[in-house]
Amino acid sequence: MHWEKGIVMKKPFVNRRWAAFWAAGLMVLSLASCGGHEDPKNLIPKDEEAERIVNLFSPMEKTDPDAENVARSASDLTIAMAEEALGVTVAYKTYTAEDHQDKTYDDICLDRARNDMDDLYLLNPDTILALGAEGKLADLSGLGNAENLREIIRTANTVDGKLVAIPQEVVAYGLFVNKDLFDQYGLSLPETPEEFLECCRVFQENGIETPIGANRWWLETFVFALAYADLYNGGTIEAEIAALNSGDARYSDYLRPGFEFLQTLIDRGYIDRTKALVSEAIEAEGPDFLAGKTPIVMAYWGAANTETAYGKTDFEMQVIGFPSSRGQMPVMPMTGFAVGANAEHLEDAMKVLDVITSDEALQVYSETNRVISPSKNVKVECVPALKPLSDRIEEGVYVLGSNAGMNVEQWGNTCLIVRDLLNGATVDECMAAFDALQDAAMN
Repeated sequence: MHWEKGIVMKKPFVNRRWAAFWAAGLMVLSLASCGGHEDPKNLIPKDEEAERIVNLFSPMEKTDPDAENVARSASDLTIAMAEEALGVTVAYKTYTAEDHQDKTYDDICLDRARNDMDDLYLLNPDTILALGAEGKLADLSGLGNAENLREIIRTANTVDGKLVAIPQEVVAYGLFVNKDLFDQYGLSLPETPEEFLECCRVFQENGIETPIGANRWWLETFVFALAYADLYNGGTIEAEIAALNSGDARYSDYLRPGFEFLQTLIDRGYIDRTKALVSEAIEAEGPDFLAGKTPIVMAYWGAANTETAYGKTDFEMQVIGFPSSRGQMPVMPMTGFAVGANAEHLEDAMKVLDVITSDEALQVYSETNRVISPSKNVKVECVPALKPLSDRIEEGVYVLGSNAGMNVEQWGNTCLIVRDLLNGATVDECMAAFDALQDAAMN
């Protein structure tokens, strides 16, 4: 998941309307928006300096300013629980890019965390791995509620033996499809790459010029499903990752089929590469999908629950996994809250994180936002549209889009190299880029 957008520094209130909202899946930030602000510390009034403050840096998502932000409200409820229990004030600092020319949320997070500017951070998987490897994130394994985490959380967010991030939800990506259009043309929901291509062919021959709505962030989900379906579901994951880390296996060999598949989608016009290269997630493809003009988009689980995304459609929507050799495949990267290792308010930040990741708080969050909880003790029914994706995950069938156990960071690097493909690079050139990353990690 990637986040983005402009900077606001204020403490929000539960259930208020936001000019923009964060989400598990979006994105990036405008440095120009950041430029005119004073040091955040100077924004705290003198009469509040004696308060116990925990500074939280998080994203906000561009959206309808009059829309209720359910995702944000869910998190606010848990923050309020921590404030009440601990007697602290959590001060929000946020940033999101205006467009593809601005610095990304990840760039800003890296800079702020490396300079110890905040206490708590909500991070994308690539920044979790980078900052964890640099020793900039505190070890969270000693928190009381860490023992309740699903094993998938530990796998994805453990760096050098330290649990460095904990999410409030397990983010799952899938294909959001207009089931009515599939039914109209007599198409079954695709399981394999071949079936997916056939669906796109039929749509295009019936006047739907570009069957897939794409953006510059999430096309890597196709790559992961095709690359790692067998690795994560074939019973040999530890041996295969060990071979990758030692150099006995090449990441490029795993990733090539996914890039070749994307190249096919581009060559046949099923994806508009020019538009995708500069488009922010949901903003670009969302209107045509909601209008019934585009039958397929990709997004994260929470987008099916949120009216500012795809939570209210005039057609039957279903969310399925990406095509793979093992059928419909959910892709699950890990975002997470992290505490700066040198945080000014380290003790209070750790306590806040322990409260908001407690089973009690996660139950509130999951019920409000109807998402998969990181706690093995918390379960919430999903909306009907998500059941196909949910069923696969409950079966234990998925691939990770981020895995701190791999010595080459996956989510961010793959996203950037997919953009190279959109910009005209060949598949061979993209694979050479992965080989270079692997060689650098080996050295």
